[in-house]
Amino acid sequence: MTPPLNHVLLVTCPDRPGLIHTITGVLLRHGVNVISNDEFVDRDLQQFVMRSEFVGGEDASALRQDVQAALPEASVVVSGFARPRIVVLASHEPHCLGELLLRQVNGELGATIQGVVSNRPALRRLTERFDIAFHCVPHGDLTREAHEEGLGRELDRFNPDYLVLAKYMRILSPGFVERYAGRIVNIHHSFLPAFAGANPYRQAFARGVKIIGATAHFVTAALDEGPIIAQDVVPVDHSYRANEMAQAGRDVEKIVLAKALKLLFENRVFVMGNRTIVFD
Repeated sequence: MTPPLNHVLLVTCPDRPGLIHTITGVLLRHGVNVISNDEFVDRDLQQFVMRSEFVGGEDASALRQDVQAALPEASVVVSGFARPRIVVLASHEPHCLGELLLRQVNGELGATIQGVVSNRPALRRLTERFDIAFHCVPHGDLTREAHEEGLGRELDRFNPDYLVLAKYMRILSPGFVERYAGRIVNIHHSFLPAFAGANPYRQAFARGVKIIGATAHFVTAALDEGPIIAQDVVPVDHSYRANEMAQAGRDVEKIVLAKALKLLFENRVFVMGNRTIVFD
């Protein structure tokens, strides 16, 4: 017998007494079994956030409507664990892309990689080993606007739910970002902008840093300032050379990006202004 599929109820609204009682009362009336429940109140904004994962119930749409009727001021979403469609953008570094390709093959990604788009041809062979379409949109002497036009045409073929920047070494224009607002995830060195520009690990080595880290975040028009989804660090010491720091950085980057995407695809990330609430 096939087990029932899990669904997730997501609610955000102004905080007030009785919200959890009201929401769980609707869930009870629909006869569902709550598997996990997380809630949080942002006291500064006076906003309530709740994530309830459940099984059972015959009509998820009717459940959403009943929660909405009970809380007219709320944003209410009921979602299944569908696999979102993603396109990965990468340039020449293989570590983050390779991690995502391996996780898809092993059924661990929680999404379907429809294609890989790059401004360089270097990652074609790696991508096609996994039977994934690879498209190179070189920027050459093109203006950023002309290059992004070509990039957009390739992406339109896939109609992705999310774009994942897996070490994509191009700055996207505000107009391009707005087109996919809230749907672009990037990975970068956590010590940026302190070590911006070329050879960040050589700069870190020269400064004798003691941790190497990475940050996965949503992309906004403000460069590297979008809401943070996940971060992590690994310790280093004086014995590490610049190339060893770079390797440590690559290791933590690919794991942080994969973790951030898992959280996102499981509907565990709520964006509140330029912050996130993450139910890990």
